[in-house]
Amino acid sequence: RPGDLTGHSDFHLFKEGIKPMWEDDANKNGGKWIIRLRRGLASRCWENLILAMLGEQFMVGEEICGAVVSVRFQEDIISIWNKTASDQATTARIRDTLRRVLNLPPNTIME
Repeated sequence: RPGDLTGHSDFHLFKEGIKPMWEDDANKNGGKWIIRLRRGLASRCWENLILAMLGEQFMVGEEICGAVVSVRFQEDIISIWNKTASDQATTARIRDTLRRVLNLPPNTIME
């Protein structure tokens, strides 16, 4: 769980064969959504995100590459990576699904 990670830590969970780097063929034309959270909220959000990915709740086919949780001194950061940044309909669906499965308030800034 992210709450158990210490200091400056990153945990990557990507589909088999996809490396968590932009140079990977699956990621080279991709993008990501980033959500910054207050310290201590990442564990619940991370679990919900992973369950949504495994349960294919995003309904975007093979578009999801993976997810990252980053524990920092002042905040936690969760991101989800997708294959095609230029597909606005797909990126909007990913954004909306993230808001729903993470139960984010409407004023949450997503980058």
